[in-house]
Amino acid sequence: MEKLLLLGAEAIAQGAIDGGMSGVYAYPGTPSTEITEYVQHNKVAIERKLHSQWSANEKTAMEAGLGMSYAGKRAMVCMKHVGLNVAADAFINSAITGVNGGLIVAVADDPSMHSSQNEQDSRFFGKFAMIPIFEPASQQEAYDMTYEGI
Repeated sequence: MEKLLLLGAEAIAQGAIDGGMSGVYAYPGTPSTEITEYVQHNKVAIERKLHSQWSANEKTAMEAGLGMSYAGKRAMVCMKHVGLNVAADAFINSAITGVNGGLIVAVADDPSMHSSQNEQDSRFFGKFAMIPIFEPASQQEAYDMTYEGI
C-alpha cells in the first residue's frame, strides 16, 4: 500500500477516487477548488475517465451531482460555504428525494475569512436538512470519511 502525504482537500479527493467515485461537480472557490483540481490531475482518475466538471454556479453543480447519483453512480459536489447558499434549494430537496448512488457534498467553510466575504457555519444546513455531517479532524479522517461515504 502506497503512503501519501496529502493536504485535507487532497485527502478528500483521493478518498473519493479510491472509494469509486464516478464524477465530481464544482464551482471554483477557495478553499474548495483544490479538491476538484486534484481529481482533474490525478493519474488514476484520468485512467478511469472520472467525469469532472466546473459548473456555472453551485446550484447547477449540486443538480448535476444529484443527477449522477439518481442514475446510480457515486458523485461528489464541491463548493465553499457561501456557495451552499446558492445551492440551498437543490441541497435541501435532495434530503427529501434521497439518492440512488453515493453523494458527498464537500463544503469548505472559511474560518477567519482568509479568502471569503463572510464567516458561515455550513453545518447548520446539514442539521436543517437532517443529513449526516462529517467533520474530519485530520487528513486521514478526511480520507477515510470520504472513502467510506462515497
